[in-house]
Amino acid sequence: MNVARLEQALGYSFSEPSLLQTALTHRSHSTPHNERLEFVGDSVLNCAIALELYRRFPSLPEGDMSRLRANLVCQDALHRIAEVLELGAQLRLGEGELRSGGHRRPSILADALEALIGAVHLDGGFSAAADLVGRLYASQLATIVPGQQAKDPKTRLQEYLQGRRLPLPKYVMMDTSGQAHLQQFRVCCELPALRICSEGVGPSRRAAEQMAAEKALEAIK
Repeated sequence: MNVARLEQALGYSFSEPSLLQTALTHRSHSTPHNERLEFVGDSVLNCAIALELYRRFPSLPEGDMSRLRANLVCQDALHRIAEVLELGAQLRLGEGELRSGGHRRPSILADALEALIGAVHLDGGFSAAADLVGRLYASQLATIVPGQQAKDPKTRLQEYLQGRRLPLPKYVMMDTSGQAHLQQFRVCCELPALRICSEGVGPSRRAAEQMAAEKALEAIK
């Protein structure tokens, strides 16, 4: 577990390292594991996103804010952020989960990210956790247009490039792995004009392309 690298990616240093270790520990590995922290993190994430939407869009009705929040805190959105953080490489998994590719499984990665948010809340308070959520969701929050659905990473990347009259990205399938019911796809998003080549992994080609696009946006930022 590369603590320094992860803390740098999060922009937060833990005063209680044991909280970070617990957040990264799956129940298949040992106890204490991250399920209780995930419970806390889920609530903190929902509250932090709700506050961000409330402050950014003072005229937006409650129903629209609820729909936006649901899109931002769903498993797919959390999984994409976890992949950008390369969280899978930091997880502590049992042998069975390691063999079956648990470090790439969307549900495990999403839960671990929520556990990390919960750990930051317990370590540094709600303000620190909300600041973390703001950093993790910065690119997604910046592209929200009230009245429209939140745009996925591929759409945001395409619009960014079109707005600057740059060539559109090329998505190249690198390989597939795993058994049929747990297959993983690895895709590269190539942006030659910006000298960027980002990789994404997911349970479908579409999911892998979305992850690669999210990483490309992070590289551009």
